Amino acid sequence: MATNKYLHLAVIFKASNLNYGERVGNILTLKKVTTEGKNFSYISRQALRYDIVRMLNELYGHRLTDVDRAAGVIQFAESATIKDFPEIDFFGYMKTRDGNKIRKAVVRLTDAISLEPFYNELEFGTNKGLADRIPSNVDNDIFQPETHRTYYCYTLTCNLEEIGVDPVYKIELNKTERATRVKHLLNVLKLLNRDIRGKRENLSPLFVIGGLYDVGNPFFYNRIKLSFTKDKILLNEKLINSTLAIKTIEKTVGEQSLLGYLDGEFSNVNDISVSEKLSIEEFFGNLDAKIDGFYKG
Repeated sequence: MATNKYLHLAVIFKASNLNYGERVGNILTLKKVTTEGKNFSYISRQALRYDIVRMLNELYGHRLTDVDRAAGVIQFAESATIKDFPEIDFFGYMKTRDGNKIRKAVVRLTDAISLEPFYNELEFGTNKGLADRIPSNVDNDIFQPETHRTYYCYTLTCNLEEIGVDPVYKIELNKTERATRVKHLLNVLKLLNRDIRGKRENLSPLFVIGGLYDVGNPFFYNRIKLSFTKDKILLNEKLINSTLAIKTIEKTVGEQSLLGYLDGEFSNVNDISVSEKLSIEEFFGNLDAKIDGFYKG
């Protein structure tokens, strides 16, 4: 019988102006990608990783992994192991001081891609408040950051058997600690936020679908789309339901999936073929119970 050891989630949240690229003159450009003949803003997986690690430290006291330049480049310290640092337990490491020591990332994140096209909107700003304080009547400095308030979607996938296990250093943590780390990670995703340019943006889920699966495929990656009418925001239920109908080893994706949502945001959640439609809090509570069951099994 196949073991459901693969955690996979797809998360939708709404926010604005989360990840900037290079400055062009006085224009601060958002990170963007072109697909389907349109531009979409995105938040890089590195930016998501940064805020996940930050919040693991803020909420649970998980230590930031020690780094050094002993090998001529900034990298994780030779003495840093997954025993003391959940960050490299989740996201891996490469150390080159005494030969290459590599542990691949167990938790795999994707970029968070916007679900609405970017239409080249600019904010016009000046430093007038400061310039007025100078008696000589200096000119204002003008700045124009690109702006995009939209829905975003990212996915996360990991193999639960590999959490807390490092064959390079011959470390295997006890199952209670491994379960606790995964549940801490999930709670951070539920409460995720990002500080950027003087504001704090809420990255917590409006909609999340996923669960524990017998195959490690990120089923919902590039499978979440939205459409908009005059007064409704609709999920592309045909695309999601087609994904849910895929059979893995012994069950369909839908039979292994949970769905969590905030009531009132998307109008057609009931059209998605998942039997367990839960509140966001119930979704993560249910998933925590599945994590405990996996590590106790």
